[in-house]
Amino acid sequence: MTAKNPLLDDLAGLMTGAMGVARSAGEEVRTATQGRLQSIIADMDLAGREEVEALKAIAVKALDQVEALEARVAALEDGKA
Repeated sequence: MTAKNPLLDDLAGLMTGAMGVARSAGEEVRTATQGRLQSIIADMDLAGREEVEALKAIAVKALDQVEALEARVAALEDGKA
């Protein structure tokens, strides 16, 4: 039969408690960090996906118009030469 050592039982209990505290502290740090990063990102006033897509559509339309105008200018220059 094995004898129980109260010192080892206490040490095991202490280590288990310390691991729980460390895990809780890590989760608290992670939560605080995520909150702070979200706050920083919100303060940066970044464009959302919808805004970027709308600007992209405007840029594509403008590029198409520029290409059409370049073709018209080239045709007019060819006609005068």
